[in-house]
Amino acid sequence: MVSYTEQIKFAQADPIFVNTHQEEAFKLSAAQVEEKISPKTKLLILNSPNSPTGSVYEVEELKRIAKLLLKYNIYCICDEIYEKLIYDNAEHFTIASLNDEVKAKTIIINGVSKSYAMTGWRVGYAAGPEEIISGMSKIQGHSTSNANSIAQKASVEALNGRQDTIEEMRKAFDERRKYMVERLNKMEGVSCLDPSGAFYVFPNISDILKREIEYQGKKVENSLDLSDFILKEAEVVLIPEYAFEAEGYLRLSYATSMEDIKEGLDRIENILNFC
Repeated sequence: MVSYTEQIKFAQADPIFVNTHQEEAFKLSAAQVEEKISPKTKLLILNSPNSPTGSVYEVEELKRIAKLLLKYNIYCICDEIYEKLIYDNAEHFTIASLNDEVKAKTIIINGVSKSYAMTGWRVGYAAGPEEIISGMSKIQGHSTSNANSIAQKASVEALNGRQDTIEEMRKAFDERRKYMVERLNKMEGVSCLDPSGAFYVFPNISDILKREIEYQGKKVENSLDLSDFILKEAEVVLIPEYAFEAEGYLRLSYATSMEDIKEGLDRIENILNFC
């Protein structure tokens, strides 16, 4: 997530990045994590299902990562806000459930924005060791005015009420996901893997960037240039992935109607065909 880096800096710490682009896996491996660990390492951030890639961690890899947490005395923040939006044969698994030792090193963050379609309500929550949550509450209580009472009541109802509507929404997302991936892979110069979770696709547009595309008197050289070009010429909003340390990719959301998805992809395809 784009705010992780700045939040780490705000805490007067240094963010350390791990390249997960190999073979477009977009997931940390225990070996990669261990290579980056130093005596100063305090915390690992995991996001599964992941935004922006839709990757979901397998249980066995989480077990290997958990061993590192205990070996090096490292805490882990697990962002699991997309946990209910899973597709195909993927399965959400929280690292905190492995054993009590790992649980004591884990802070889970979640919210109602994604699974319950309550994005604008801005309600999130955390679960972890009591002393850590207590410290978090003290800081949060003096830095924000908190969610309003209506949003809190609605969130409690969302979490405790009927859950069958989530499955209806997940199935709709799944249909749109498959359609979007198929359409993108048919576009010349675009390749897109099937995301296993969340509601984004993460197409690789590196080959398009190799074309001699000029726009407003300059060459289109990166994902920001290309997204700006498509916005102005096709009126479709895309997220350039340089913000996620993943240049050469774009993020598209399928959390909208199939009608809008078809129209948006038609416009993208038409403009790229002229490049």
